[in-house]
Amino acid sequence: MGEIVNLRQARKRQERARHEIEAAANRVRYGRTAAEKRTDALETGRRERAQDGARLDPEPKES
Repeated sequence: MGEIVNLRQARKRQERARHEIEAAANRVRYGRTAAEKRTDALETGRRERAQDGARLDPEPKES
């Protein structure tokens, strides 16, 4: 005779394993640390300020 298996527990174990695989994939896809996000935000702000500072004013149109 084979091993007795509780189907409810087996399903839960299988579901947890599936969720863990999905979570690992999401961590790779979307995972960035708070420091990385903050660094990117600071760099973007610095770039925008540098670009705005180098912008030329449009010449006035003669009427």
